[in-house]
Amino acid sequence: MKLSLILAPYDSGYRNAGCGQGPDAIVTGGLVEELTLHGHDVVTQDIGEVGATPGREIATGFAVATAVAQKAGEAVKDGRFPIVLAGNCLTTVGAVAGEAADSIVWADQHGDLNTPETTTSGFLDGMALSAALGRCWHAMAEAVPGFAAVDPSRCLLVDARDLDAAEKEILARLSILRAPCTDAPALAEKLTADGVRRTHLHLDLDVLDPDVLQANRYTWPGGPDPDRLQQAMTALAGQLPIVGVTVSAYDPAYDPQGDVPPVVGRLLVGVLETLEKKA
Repeated sequence: MKLSLILAPYDSGYRNAGCGQGPDAIVTGGLVEELTLHGHDVVTQDIGEVGATPGREIATGFAVATAVAQKAGEAVKDGRFPIVLAGNCLTTVGAVAGEAADSIVWADQHGDLNTPETTTSGFLDGMALSAALGRCWHAMAEAVPGFAAVDPSRCLLVDARDLDAAEKEILARLSILRAPCTDAPALAEKLTADGVRRTHLHLDLDVLDPDVLQANRYTWPGGPDPDRLQQAMTALAGQLPIVGVTVSAYDPAYDPQGDVPPVVGRLLVGVLETLEKKA
């Protein structure tokens, strides 16, 4: 398969800080070699410097999304499958836009469903899925090339277990599909029955059980181990029209042995192999 590996190494408005170090660490950890070994044609590109002022989380976050939308759109036109390595989850807004995705699988420890009106932390990434669903930051999201809000009924939220009171209330009101990792493939039929044609797969690596593998500073009990996550995502790839993947929120400072990059490689190989068999 022809792949475009798009690096967006930003975290909270800063380049190559915190989880912004994750994309390069995953690449230097052998991702390109792993994908190439399995027969894939890989082109790697960094979005470069974006945002006028470092540390302006909101402005820089949407500048990153804009750059990713452009790169992902170019990849699709070139017949390449886009894989985005991101520091922040908000970057997926750009991937969804560039791929013209009409549905999302969002695998994440968190719901990322707050809005500026409900958040108690002010953390932009805690509003990332809400932005993709068109529930907040409307003007900035709509300025991202190709952006179209995904209907909540076309969103499958996987293994979100660290939810605040506002997010629980939002989930009670919206028609978002929700399941633990092992049960997620059973809900794919509901998405296909709704006529989805282009699904984006978002993987925040803190969805993993931190007692098995810790990807960043955010920890909450439970979650799948790497094998179960790969099994679930591979099963979903067999059922849904996946058109792109984002892997986000890896901070190598919390993985001193470098255990996460090989897990990412195996997971992506499994997903891509399944997509190739469907083609």
